[in-house]
Amino acid sequence: MKRKLLGVIDATTYHDDLEDLLTHRSLAALPFAGRYRIIDFVLSNMVNSGIRSVAIFPKMQYRSLMDHLGSGKNWDLNRKRDGLFFFPSPIVDNDGNKIGSFEHFAANLDFFYRSTQEYAIISNCYTVFNMNFRPILDWHSRSGCDITEIHHKDGGSMEMYLIKTSLLIKLIETRNETGYTCMKDVVNDLQDLYSVCHYEYDGYAVMIDSIENYFSTSMTLLKTDVWKTLFPKDQPIFTKVKDEPPTKYVKGSEVKNAMIANGCIISGTVENSIISRGVKIGKGAVIKNCIIMQKCQIEENCYLDSVILDKDVKVEAGAQLTGTATAPFVIRKGTKQGALMNS
Repeated sequence: MKRKLLGVIDATTYHDDLEDLLTHRSLAALPFAGRYRIIDFVLSNMVNSGIRSVAIFPKMQYRSLMDHLGSGKNWDLNRKRDGLFFFPSPIVDNDGNKIGSFEHFAANLDFFYRSTQEYAIISNCYTVFNMNFRPILDWHSRSGCDITEIHHKDGGSMEMYLIKTSLLIKLIETRNETGYTCMKDVVNDLQDLYSVCHYEYDGYAVMIDSIENYFSTSMTLLKTDVWKTLFPKDQPIFTKVKDEPPTKYVKGSEVKNAMIANGCIISGTVENSIISRGVKIGKGAVIKNCIIMQKCQIEENCYLDSVILDKDVKVEAGAQLTGTATAPFVIRKGTKQGALMNS
């Protein structure tokens, strides 16, 4: 397996419905579950499946993604041979048009030429799931198909494709003649130039493409069965390791059904919420049904319900912020929210 399957992560996607959370980062680097980033899922799945060579193709606002991934050490991808490869991609062509992923791949075609893996798995960067790719490779090898597209049992394509590396190179090289800009174009071509099979995945999987979807998916993590499905001990999800002290729970604080990362100071009440590293919650503050990202400060006597605070947000004493499950109140990274600003 180590020599047979190449990992390719297309991190060029941008969803307009996630704009408030993508101002300073790429979709792949979107924080999730208190201590992870969205890309951790597909990257960990590849590593757990024995893949030792992974190429990531980001497009814009990729500084935070590079900081998160580093050398790939936390995923055991800092290697002398193969390992983690990071290929920043152009945003637009000379005419101002958006470029498909094949054009990004073509800018780094030497990487594919040098790859020794017979097959490649091409995946999006924004699916929350835990999948072993080994059975899919076995299934594809027996099927005789040119391309295997992974589908979810409850929906359509998961935008993940298994293909011979040699055929992928051919598709990239002939993109101008065929008009194919990405794998989706290939599998949706009605001329049937290539045989395409569908592999049905029956596990938990959600593609994060909107604020509502991001919020609801995050809240489901508070259910024990969902958490155990996404984070089994035998197939862990890896992330960047940070050495921080345990969270401090001040006398009088109260926590119910919440996920709280390290380095926090909790003096108020937290219920049905996800709290990231280094968050400070003041005395008398009430946090319900919220996602609070890293290093936020919530001062005394605040009330937050169905709110998403991006990183480094400060909520001043006495502020009341309320959203809904379908329309959570979102505060952008690094801003200040005071009682007089409430809407």
